[in-house]
Parts: sequence; C-alpha cells; structure tokens
Amino acid sequence: MCRSTLLRAAVLITVLPIAPTPEPVAAQTPDTVRFTPEVAHPTFAVREPVMTIRPGTVLVSETNWGGYFSPEGGAFPGEVGPFFIEGATTNDILVVKVHEVRPNYEYAASNIGPTFGGLSADNRVRMLNDPVPRVRYLWELDLEKMTGTTQLPNSEMTEITIDLKPMLGRVAVAPRGEEAFGGLWPGDFGGNMDAQEIRPGATVFLPIFHDGAYFYFGDGHARQGYGEVNGSGLETSMDVVLEIDLIKGRTIDWPRIENDEYIMVAGSARPLIDAFRLAHIELVEWLEEDYGFGRWDAYQLLGQLAESTVANIVDPVYTVVAKFNKRYLPER
Repeated sequence: MCRSTLLRAAVLITVLPIAPTPEPVAAQTPDTVRFTPEVAHPTFAVREPVMTIRPGTVLVSETNWGGYFSPEGGAFPGEVGPFFIEGATTNDILVVKVHEVRPNYEYAASNIGPTFGGLSADNRVRMLNDPVPRVRYLWELDLEKMTGTTQLPNSEMTEITIDLKPMLGRVAVAPRGEEAFGGLWPGDFGGNMDAQEIRPGATVFLPIFHDGAYFYFGDGHARQGYGEVNGSGLETSMDVVLEIDLIKGRTIDWPRIENDEYIMVAGSARPLIDAFRLAHIELVEWLEEDYGFGRWDAYQLLGQLAESTVANIVDPVYTVVAKFNKRYLPER
C-alpha cells in the first residue's frame, strides 16, 4: 500500500461509537447504481453510510483520487464507503463480485523509503546498516495499451515498460465491536489485504460483524508483485464495477476468494507462519463444509495440492492467500 506520513503515524486501533442503523440514503432497485465518492475515510469502522443498497445491486463507482498519484505528489486518499447492505446480518456472508477494476488516470506512483517495506529497516528497531533512501517513482500509464513506464535513474536500462494487472488492495466490512482499523490494516474483516487475486473475475466473500455490513473499498493498484515487497504497488485511481450480494444464514471466519481456477482464503497475522496457518485452516473447513471432504482427507490433499501466495509482508500484519485448484473438486 502506498503509505502517507499521516497513515504511518496513525494509531493502530481506535474506538468509535457504534452508529445507529441508518435509514436508506436513497431508494435503490436491485440492478445497477452509480456512486461518485465525495468522502474518503482513513479507517474501517461503523459510521454513517454513504449509500444503502440492496443485495443483487451492481455498483458502478471509482476509488478516491489523491495527490499521491500525480506528478506533483501529495497525500494518499482514504477509502470509499461505507455502504449499508440492506438485509445483511451477522449470520450472513457478504459477496463482492469484481467485474471491473481499470485505471482512469495517466499516472501511478510508488515509493521506497527507510522505514517501510519488506527489505528496509523497522522504525521500531535500531539497525547498523545505512537506511534505504527515500525515492519516488512516477509511472506513466498508457490506458489503451494497459502498460506502465518509469525511469530507472541508476541502471544501465534507463527506462522500463511493464504490462498492467489492475487490482483492489482493500475490500472490507466494518470490524467487530467498536474497533476502527487504519487503512493499512488487513484482518478477518478484509481490509488492506493487498491480494493481487482481487481483480476482475474474482468473487470475494467477507464475514459480517454488524447488521448492514458497512462495506468499503479502495487502494487501486495498476500492478503489484506478490508480497508488495517495497511497500507500494503502482498506486492510482480506478474505475470500479462491483456486484454486491449476500449468502443468507451462513458465516465464515476469514475472507474467501474464488475465480475460475481456484477457491482461496486470505489469512492475516504476524508472524507470517500464523497468517499461513489461518488461511489453510479456513481452506480445510471450506473443503469440509461445501465439498464433502473429511477433515483429515482435506488436510492430506492440501499437503499435495495446496498452492499459496504471500499477498503482503509490509502491513501491520501480513497476509497469505491459500489456494486449492478447482479441477480437484468433486462435480456438483
């Protein structure tokens, strides 16, 4: 994630009052609605919703724009939301189908720095080595060719162009209780998972901790490597099309993701091994509950068939995505 100075200095968890259940902002029909963000929030929490929508609605919107993306630089924007999902309860699962995530701005930015990133020093621990320099890379995006180009000032190859793979770094519901997590945080509520698997064609399943769910999204990356090693994807503004729905009468413990090829679970924790364990335990439970595998049979199969990616190693807690190829699932 792009990390503004303000966010890096933010308190990890704050306490906010629980907002009352709102009246619908506007009557919606379960088809397609357009929403233009006017407010950007720095935390995931229960607060006055920006819109109430019904299950089955296709939401056409965009991520918040911030000066961070521009040639001049500036602050990183907050999240879009929350959206109050009509009929959503804590006994349900929120379903977010990602139909489109596409850059709508001609620049993206990515920073490296001395105290943030997987290969830099930790600002809470003294080091003997020299710090990583603070450098801002501005990428020019070709929105027709879907490529990004940047300068490499200290390399023999002075410029590079790469293909774009747009994704959403953050999809979330309001965390449990009165918790409010800063935008850098992932968790069981989703949040800043930085999972590049959350791209067009994917469906995200989130647990619900408050009636109405209070859904947020943001942090578009034109491209990002696994682990987000330097602490920043190609941060930019995105057009977004999401279909919002519910699975009634069922719950899950951690965010799940599905596409044409895999069922997946995102677990977030520190140390990294705990994120790995959480993701794979939930994957075993998914194989049990939905596909008829015995627990220890599923465990055995993960030993031979599981795949995993490290989504981020830079956020306050790390995220691992555990995957099971759908070609090994029983036919339904």
